[in-house]
Amino acid sequence: MLLVVLAFGALVGRLGQVQLLGHEDFTTVFSLDTRTIVVPALRGRILDRHGRPLADNRASTVVTVERRVLSESSDRGEALVRRVAGVLGLPAADLLGRTWLCGEEGAPPAPACWAGSPQVPVPLAEDVDPTKALSLVEQPERFPGVAVESRPLRTYPRPLRVSAAHTLGYLGQVTQTEVDGQGDLAAEDLVGRAGLEQQYDDVLRGTPGRTVVTVDPRGLVTGVVSRTDPVPGRDLVTSLDATVQAAAERALATGMAGARKRGWAADTGAVVVLDARSGAVAALASAPAYDPNVWNGGVSEDAYARLTDPRAGTPLLSRAVGVELAPASTIKPASVTAAVRAGNPLGGRYPCPAAYTIGNRAFHNYETRAHDPMSFHRAIVISCDTVFYRVADQSWKALGGLRADAGVRDPFVEVTTGLGLGSRTGIDLPGEAPGRIPDREWRRARWEATRNDTCARAKSGYPDIIDRSRAAYLQTVARENCADGWQFRAGDAANFAIGQGDVAVTPLQMAVMYAAFANGGTVVTPRIGASLVDPVSGRSQKVAAGLRREAPVPPKVGAYVRSALREAVVSGTGRAAFSGMASDWPVAGKTGTGEVLGKRDTSWFVSYAPAHRPTWVVSAVVTQGGTGGSTAAPVARVVHETLRDLR
Repeated sequence: MLLVVLAFGALVGRLGQVQLLGHEDFTTVFSLDTRTIVVPALRGRILDRHGRPLADNRASTVVTVERRVLSESSDRGEALVRRVAGVLGLPAADLLGRTWLCGEEGAPPAPACWAGSPQVPVPLAEDVDPTKALSLVEQPERFPGVAVESRPLRTYPRPLRVSAAHTLGYLGQVTQTEVDGQGDLAAEDLVGRAGLEQQYDDVLRGTPGRTVVTVDPRGLVTGVVSRTDPVPGRDLVTSLDATVQAAAERALATGMAGARKRGWAADTGAVVVLDARSGAVAALASAPAYDPNVWNGGVSEDAYARLTDPRAGTPLLSRAVGVELAPASTIKPASVTAAVRAGNPLGGRYPCPAAYTIGNRAFHNYETRAHDPMSFHRAIVISCDTVFYRVADQSWKALGGLRADAGVRDPFVEVTTGLGLGSRTGIDLPGEAPGRIPDREWRRARWEATRNDTCARAKSGYPDIIDRSRAAYLQTVARENCADGWQFRAGDAANFAIGQGDVAVTPLQMAVMYAAFANGGTVVTPRIGASLVDPVSGRSQKVAAGLRREAPVPPKVGAYVRSALREAVVSGTGRAAFSGMASDWPVAGKTGTGEVLGKRDTSWFVSYAPAHRPTWVVSAVVTQGGTGGSTAAPVARVVHETLRDLR
């Protein structure tokens, strides 16, 4: 009895200790195990300036199965899933892969496995036939745990057959790193991966909801503790105009096809339409293009390979904002401004010989033809290169030639960079290329970065190049650059003045530069986003406008250049393309024909209209498309005719 009493005493004492002193630990052990499930919000739409949807959501029928049913089945639900596949008419292997969590032992590799949360029903098939799907839930004894849901699916309606794929962007599966870094993302979420979808992802995605559920030791849901509804994302109203975008895309495709018929490769191209006053973008066309709906439901490996294949022109790459090209003669309005800043009289007359000699090299006019001495006005109209070679060479000498300090104030560098070349414009799109203005500092940095390879090539040459004359030329250049490639030579200055050599710009940058001349001297920041609209309340919030700054163009020089650009279309290099253009929509602009080593000429035409009251800037380019007047200018004309009809 004594032993029994002592034993019960010890038991009572221990119970008291547990309840009074250790209750917190046991409360934790025996409390409900919960998980928080993030519920995505309905994604906001992307609209053109008239409210036409460019990116929208549509209902998608999704067939799901409870994870508990799969776990409690002896075959992990294989027989059930095969029956579902048979009704839906889908390959059973595709559905079976979704029953495995990615990373789970035995799971097939992504994207066949399911990368979502283990606490939500498994989506076996998406965007299926609703009639077939509903027949599953009508037979619960054959399809236990199977349900049918309607979920939003991102879609791109393509009004007027518009693509705008590079501008709109697409959605992609969130990465684990993003999930870990942001508390409002779940493993199954989709986020913007390019274009406006990426740029405005935070506001388009909205605020996700949260459902707290209880789970058993296997991680299966046993109940719901709380639920917070998601808040839908806001709609993005853009400055894009589907009518103008469609015209730009059609004109570019037609112009490139015509160039190919004339024997040119015409492999890529772009068109930018920009409001000269505000910087609002009405259209961004890029070729080759693709249907943005290719991303719906996840892009296949083969489709992604085609989108990134250089042999197909890398369709995924935007030629309007992400590719840098030599601007050729379209840079000459800036070069006139720089020449005046360097001390050349605006009203002076300048020789236009067939060639201008610098050192032991002759720099030729494009047509290798001489003209009588002329004004800068005439030099823009007929595009005389030798006028610009001469003023650039004289400016180079005045700055000290090869002895000039790296930080010397070069008027050609100051004007072009002041007009926005050589740096990103600040457009509200990811992936913008900065361009390149090859000043003295850039040349030294590049030489130091490439010297070892350049000197190696100076010795070995280019045995991999079949064209032996080209290989010999490249080896000669390599020998020169190995020894003193850091120097900014007179030839570099001459090429700079006509937009050749190492100068590189994007079509968007050229549109911004011409907008500065057209609007009287203001460099605008291009913007696509116009406002954000709450789909519930209808409240609208304007997207902040970009910065504006003064261009380094004196009013007198600006007026002079505008007169020359108008004359270039009336009687100069753009005359043929705009013959018969409506008189109430006078166009001013400049052609450019860029020479590219190892490739054929790049065709440029940058313009604005109406010339007497500039409103719209149109920048058009076609690589390997021939002269600016033969390919790019006709493309721009079609776009201008559309803009005229919008009034």
